[in-house]
Amino acid sequence: MKNIFKKAIAAGLLLTITGSFAACAKAEPTKADVQTGASEEQPEVQTEEQKANTVLKVGANITPHAEILEVAKPILAEKGITIEIVRLEDAVTPNTGVIEGSLDANYFQHVPYLDQFNLENGSDLVSVGAVHYEPFGVYAGRVNDLKALPEGAVIAVPNNVTNEARALLLLAQEGIIKLKDDAGINATVEDIVENPLNIQFKELAPEQLVAALPDVDVAVINGNYAIEGGLHVSQALAVEANDGLAAQTYGNIIATSADKADDPAIKTLVEVLQGPEVAQYIKDTYDGAVVPLFG
Repeated sequence: MKNIFKKAIAAGLLLTITGSFAACAKAEPTKADVQTGASEEQPEVQTEEQKANTVLKVGANITPHAEILEVAKPILAEKGITIEIVRLEDAVTPNTGVIEGSLDANYFQHVPYLDQFNLENGSDLVSVGAVHYEPFGVYAGRVNDLKALPEGAVIAVPNNVTNEARALLLLAQEGIIKLKDDAGINATVEDIVENPLNIQFKELAPEQLVAALPDVDVAVINGNYAIEGGLHVSQALAVEANDGLAAQTYGNIIATSADKADDPAIKTLVEVLQGPEVAQYIKDTYDGAVVPLFG
């Protein structure tokens, strides 16, 4: 009887030890499990990786572009996209940054400027969507009434091709000069057919126009540089018509490289910037100096 009892105890101990080894074997992943990702913990790691944020570096002029991107930032964060806003004041490095790869996209220009940049630099940057329009304005320098412009008045205009054309179109809109009928958005001073006051044009970099006001009679200034310089569209002596050629042509865009045009994160960036929250911010903040194209 004692022998039977001893055998039963031995059998029980054997089952307990075997079960313990089996449990340990199940808890520890094999080398193959580690290599193939078969561990029970691995699916959770993959899920976290999938949730990791996409980071976009976007070059932008300080006003209003970077300010508008700040409004979009928390909305994009909810969609798993972090934007790093790189503030740039000139009209060249936002594009060269995209070309060189230090930026994923930029927000500061319109399509005619982008086309001219590509032509002059042999680049292939593309627009992936327009966000807003900034009316050009004529701002007072030494003269505060366009009807009081003297003979030989000096008018400062942007020195790049597309924006100078836009300035000339605005002056033509106000009857100060007359352009050839077919000049359009490619107008230059060579297209002026009537200049009754013998206006003298002073070509300056767009970011220098506000500072030049004390030295000229009037200046035609890009909306963003006017805002940045403390000017307001309500102070302008003349403004581009919202239903004119300029409004249809000069919407400010998101631009990127051709190989990133279909990037889902960049597409989401455009969708947010064209959304109602951003449109309302633009309307509430800029009082007509910046006009949303959507919403």
